Amino acid sequence: MSIRISVAICALLLGLPCAPALADDAALRTALEAARRDFEARGPAGLDRLDLDAVQTVCNRWANNPPSELQSLLQAEQLAAVKYPEGGNYLGDWKKGEALAQSGRGLTWSDGAKVATGGNCYNCHELASTELAYGTLGPSLARYGQRRGRSPDLLRYTWAKIYNAKASSLCSNMPRFGHSGALGEAQIRHIMAYLFDPQSPVNR
Repeated sequence: MSIRISVAICALLLGLPCAPALADDAALRTALEAARRDFEARGPAGLDRLDLDAVQTVCNRWANNPPSELQSLLQAEQLAAVKYPEGGNYLGDWKKGEALAQSGRGLTWSDGAKVATGGNCYNCHELASTELAYGTLGPSLARYGQRRGRSPDLLRYTWAKIYNAKASSLCSNMPRFGHSGALGEAQIRHIMAYLFDPQSPVNR
């Protein structure tokens, strides 16, 4: 985080009213202390996952509804850190993207260090009409490319959304796949192809 943004955030935090009871600071500290006391690191799942960055701290403090000025500052900082693909090559192999979208393995306590990480997209989204089981926490992405086209702006927006959803919606529940290192550039390109390729089941 840049010094300019850090100073601005500190000034806002000092000048804004206290958080609502739902985001009580003392209760959050108690919960984190209990988690650190009762959980243990196992496999790829370490206790460092309990460490909050500025975005998580702000979203917790304001119960996912921070002041608009603070939200705008943090979203701009998250967007500036998005790493776009080399040479502007956004699309990979949709078949590999499908496998990634369907996989929820990787980075859990029961996974070995060599287990490939999936995107677990179906846990929250509808994508291909042939897939009967999907979550509804996120919006439907069915016929994503067919409905929206494939303009440079849309490709850039969608990449940023997968890389770091908090760059466009600060307190989004969607994981920051690229920002966290859970998915690499090649994996995100494959998922992008699954969303955009006309031959992908998503667009059939």
